[in-house]
Amino acid sequence: MKTFISFIYFFLFLPFIGFTQAPHTGDGPYSQLIIRGVTLINGDGSPPIGPVDIVVEKNRITDIKTVGYPGVQISPSNRPQLKPGGKELQCEGMYLLPGFIDMHGHIGGVAQGADWDYVFKLWMAHGITTVREPSGRGIDWALELKQKSSNNTIIAPRIYAYTRFGQDSERPITTPEMAREWVRKNAKKGADGIKFFGAEPEIMKAALEENKNLGLRSACHHAQLSVARWNVLHSARAGLTSMEHWYGLPEALFWDQTIQDYPANYNYQNEQHRFEEAGKLWKQAAEPYSQHWNAVMNELLALDFTLDPTFNIYEASRDLHRARRAEWHEDYTLPSLWRFYQPSMISHGSYWHDWGTEQEIAWKENYRLWMMFVNEYKNRGGRVTAGSDSGFIFQLYGFGYIRELELLREAGFHPLEVIRAATLNGAEALGAEKLIGSVKIGKLADFVILDENPLANLKVLYGTGAVKLTENNEVIRAGGVLYTVKDGIVYDAKKLLAEVKAMVTAAKEKENFTIRQPGIKE
Repeated sequence: MKTFISFIYFFLFLPFIGFTQAPHTGDGPYSQLIIRGVTLINGDGSPPIGPVDIVVEKNRITDIKTVGYPGVQISPSNRPQLKPGGKELQCEGMYLLPGFIDMHGHIGGVAQGADWDYVFKLWMAHGITTVREPSGRGIDWALELKQKSSNNTIIAPRIYAYTRFGQDSERPITTPEMAREWVRKNAKKGADGIKFFGAEPEIMKAALEENKNLGLRSACHHAQLSVARWNVLHSARAGLTSMEHWYGLPEALFWDQTIQDYPANYNYQNEQHRFEEAGKLWKQAAEPYSQHWNAVMNELLALDFTLDPTFNIYEASRDLHRARRAEWHEDYTLPSLWRFYQPSMISHGSYWHDWGTEQEIAWKENYRLWMMFVNEYKNRGGRVTAGSDSGFIFQLYGFGYIRELELLREAGFHPLEVIRAATLNGAEALGAEKLIGSVKIGKLADFVILDENPLANLKVLYGTGAVKLTENNEVIRAGGVLYTVKDGIVYDAKKLLAEVKAMVTAAKEKENFTIRQPGIKE
């Protein structure tokens, strides 16, 4: 529940000076790159097809050729020919998908002690080639990283930078004209959009309408401080293009009340209160498939509105033990980030003051109702994307995104629908579907390549792989992304993970740090 106040506290500081960029580990781009014999799982919902040869020239796809049949030897005469100076990547038996798009990716955080190099390598190691950064340490900082990523002078996904509404304004925005002026200045700076948390209704309306007139995209976390008078429907009608999480949606679905049923002792600054009561919110909304429930959904569909649910970031609310014991924390979570996750009265999202079975049961019901709406929205033709919001609540960059894909599957998405949410849907929400989101001739060469079928088991996308027992009764780890290709540059995903592990190991050794579970001293 990151609100305007929370973001001021955690992000508006001088940029954290931390890790320096490691030597470039990418290979390319090449005058010609041919990926040979792969099975293509596209982002458009079509079924897998292979073997396929995919031809890339510099950073554009120039040919996609089906070269045979499964189990049948490929005839060389059917294959695209390698030109002098070209490069072949032999991927027989492997799977290729479009590069993943994380629609809610914060580039680290000062309070978390996580700098961009650490975060970017975790993302790229999990096949994430594009990220929408929904505000953070400042638009100038984000745009500088965006430019470096575009030039491929750093190892980084493609960045779409959104500014928090009102950020860097000399004065509080108190009138509609001030809102419009800020929006125009934000567009002139080069921002790709705006992230809202809420404001006075007339200010929200003016800002959203101006942003829409300028052709920019927008996102909103409808924070509790403003949502009683301005929910998702108000925003969508005014021109908001996507919503974050689910705040503001249950409020739009209220039918016998207008305000969340807060207890008398509720205090918004108390993180336990905020998250505990949020777990009861969907039960206060209209019944699924009721007249009001359908009316809200149908209006959002008519407005071509995008849902970016970020299921994973709240999963600890329904199963704290699972989230804090995730196996990747040991090797890939920085000491500073682990400390940030611990029970705290002041750290945002560290609301484990007294969390137990009753709170988790409420949140499980919350998820059931929330997932029902999201899945039905998808079934009726609505756009749902994949976003992680990692760096909070025991969710780690990269790993949290793959967990988001698993939770979309839990919500009822077919695996191919999950991949579409992670790729083409995100591209459409960004207005970038002509460049990224699916494997098509003319699009940018952004791919995820692995040697296990993610449609059969999404867990093979985790950097730590999936546990399997072989026919020889041997326990192995299968999967993990092998190659992440961005702009035609081939990155060894496992090498990127190894570099992150080395960063974490060095930080632990420097502090003589060992991960301990909360409340355990020795």
